[in-house]
Amino acid sequence: MIKNKIDWGLLLLWITLGAGLRFTNLELKPPWADEWATLVFSLGNSFKTIPLEQIISLDTLLQPLQLRSESSTQDVVTYLMRESTHPPVYFVLTHIWLKLFGQEGLVSLNLARSLSAWLGVLGIPAIFALAKLISGSTKLAQFAAALMAFSPYGIYLAQETRHYTLAILWVIASLACLVKTVKYLEVKKTPAIAFILIWIIINSLGIATHYFFALTLVAEILVLSIFYWREVEGTPPSNDGACFDFVKAKKSYFLILSTPRWRRISWAILGTIVGCLIWVWTWSHIPDSQLTDWTSDSDPLGKDFFEPLGRLVAFVTTMIFLLPIEGVSANIAIVSGIILIFFLILLLIAIWKYWHFNNKINELNLTKEVVGKYIIFTLTLILAISYIGKNDITLAARFQFFYFPAIVLLVAATLNYLWEKESKHQSVFFGKKLVVATLLLGLCGGFVVINNYGYQKPDRPDLVVSAMRQAQSINPDVPILVAIVHKTHEQTGEMMGIAWEWNKQQSDNKNHQPQFLLLHKKGGEPGFQVTQSLNDNLDKSPRPVDLWVVNFSASTDLESKNCFPDEEFKLRSPGYRHRLYHCY
Repeated sequence: MIKNKIDWGLLLLWITLGAGLRFTNLELKPPWADEWATLVFSLGNSFKTIPLEQIISLDTLLQPLQLRSESSTQDVVTYLMRESTHPPVYFVLTHIWLKLFGQEGLVSLNLARSLSAWLGVLGIPAIFALAKLISGSTKLAQFAAALMAFSPYGIYLAQETRHYTLAILWVIASLACLVKTVKYLEVKKTPAIAFILIWIIINSLGIATHYFFALTLVAEILVLSIFYWREVEGTPPSNDGACFDFVKAKKSYFLILSTPRWRRISWAILGTIVGCLIWVWTWSHIPDSQLTDWTSDSDPLGKDFFEPLGRLVAFVTTMIFLLPIEGVSANIAIVSGIILIFFLILLLIAIWKYWHFNNKINELNLTKEVVGKYIIFTLTLILAISYIGKNDITLAARFQFFYFPAIVLLVAATLNYLWEKESKHQSVFFGKKLVVATLLLGLCGGFVVINNYGYQKPDRPDLVVSAMRQAQSINPDVPILVAIVHKTHEQTGEMMGIAWEWNKQQSDNKNHQPQFLLLHKKGGEPGFQVTQSLNDNLDKSPRPVDLWVVNFSASTDLESKNCFPDEEFKLRSPGYRHRLYHCY
């Protein structure tokens, strides 16, 4: 596939740079609630071993993060299916990874995140191979590998102990099968049975890694349907992607389906459906729907109408480049935003030029007809789910993983077009200058993410602990109690974040560690019961005590318990609302 040493060297360079970016500052950002879920279940442990409605120690709260030699993959699957909303493939792989390289005791965050980072590195040669398969151009494939190596979005996903980098590999593999199938259709050849079986296995593993992989499958079926209808009509693919004239379709639909090539493709679709059925059943029996309720909280058909569109544009932009926008002054963030918008507009114009004026047959048929339409279908599915289904999946950047490789391919094809079409008559903003600027902005974006100036974690327990330590320095001998309203293991993870960060910052000082209280609230249960439970536990607690209430949705009128708020410590951090009461 690669014929000379220069191309091998370039690919190795992208892989090395991509690995360096993904492994730099791997532990810098504190884990957040979803990562705690991955860690607990991957260790073969359960959240339900943590006592509720009673005061517990820091060590008790972190107990499910202990690596145990006796835990098994069966424990992983059992607890995951009982307590979470995700299929098990990545969790089982993480369990094996931790067992192979970890030591008994508190889990290593660096080790846990390194699996996702390595899978992210594998995405670089994978996208290179897919681009080469699509276009036959090694140069285009090099652009794709470089974009993947530098992608701020890709680095963000790779530095979390979550399943998205594995899911991206399945997307790339499935897209490769789709492209290969289209090539078979173009020459009217029949795909081999072994190829169909491989495609079915890839798709089944994809859905067993993340349920949103199903959107990849739907988009691929829609792409294939275009080629099917064209065969029904008996017309060749049009260069402008015009809609079909269905009135003129006179051939029997079943006649086309009865051809060997379409029979094999039908087997691939049916086999994939069978491979996904078990997960459809599992998904329909998710034990705690509260874990996914947040996607339906927005109102995209009301006052928030344009927000999903704006978020999609932002996510697509960060798949290619990014500048500092978080943890910096407002002026820097504004300047960064202006620069990003400027280069995004230039890149969109370049994509439009590529789409309309590139006449290379191989890229025209496959990059436009497969990748371009795949992007259109996936974005349409996202907007349909968000606006019509009223489950706004644009609320989280991580959910956009299934069209990320296609965006990289489209931009790579555009950069290749600009590089080859360099002309003295072109604008100063186009040609090779825009190619270099795009790659440099991508590399800058990688440094932005690893230094926490972009894609910061949704939860910042480090800021909470900093506030707690500041308050403790004023009253160093007063014990600390941290209380939260508990609904699902998401709140347990939020408390784990505080405990983990405290343990990290004061690992050599075990004195005056905070204690924790998780007050469970069932759906529909009145809030006063939580308040009463808090009061009962305060009655059992020695005085004085500094009480921190975190994300407390119930009433906190505690003056009757001789607890008084400290107005200097009524704070808000990403993922947390925390307030200090001094109880005497």
